[in-house]
Amino acid sequence: MKNVEFYIVGGYVRDMIMGVTPKDKDFVVVGADRQYMLDNGYTQVGADFPVFISKDGDEYALARKDRSTGDGYNDFEFDVEGVSLEDDLVRRDLTINSCAMDVETGELFDHFGGRQDIHDKVFRPVSDAFEEDPVRVLRVARLRARFGAEWSYSDSLVSMVARMVKHGKLDSLQKDRVWKEMSRALMEPYPRLFFDTLLELDALHVVFPEIYKLLTALE
Repeated sequence: MKNVEFYIVGGYVRDMIMGVTPKDKDFVVVGADRQYMLDNGYTQVGADFPVFISKDGDEYALARKDRSTGDGYNDFEFDVEGVSLEDDLVRRDLTINSCAMDVETGELFDHFGGRQDIHDKVFRPVSDAFEEDPVRVLRVARLRARFGAEWSYSDSLVSMVARMVKHGKLDSLQKDRVWKEMSRALMEPYPRLFFDTLLELDALHVVFPEIYKLLTALE
């Protein structure tokens, strides 16, 4: 197969730009298909999802386009045929997580202004696809618990979360997903900001109604 390209994406690249020691690497593969990955020693994760594990234990996902087919976390359809790096990155949650680095050359790709938003300390959705996954609201809150109160939200993020609340998107959050994000946030440097962020985005009363009552009673 020709023109198969490997990129490091997401939090690893974000942390590198921020000057923070990166942790786990996530890879995107452009120009490959399932058979190429299997022929080159990768093991597929699950029967249908285009994610593979290398012999070193790293995770490689085929570049894909996907779209929501419902309110559930797994209610998505995807396509890997002829998908470019930019096609894949536009589906990511925040611009700060949408940068990529070529594995071979180290060249950085920033199609959506992620480096500027890292510099400005702004959480900004890459596209309207943010609204299709309610867990992304919790991730914003968790990242702010990690980075600190000086981080702000773009107007587009505030508007999107408001629409998600209005249309009941957050009502579909599964308890295990909420617990996972909250438990990770509680281990961050500023755990209170997880709840403060949800309050400021007018989502706390939906996700944690009892905590909302407690915090508003203390004001």
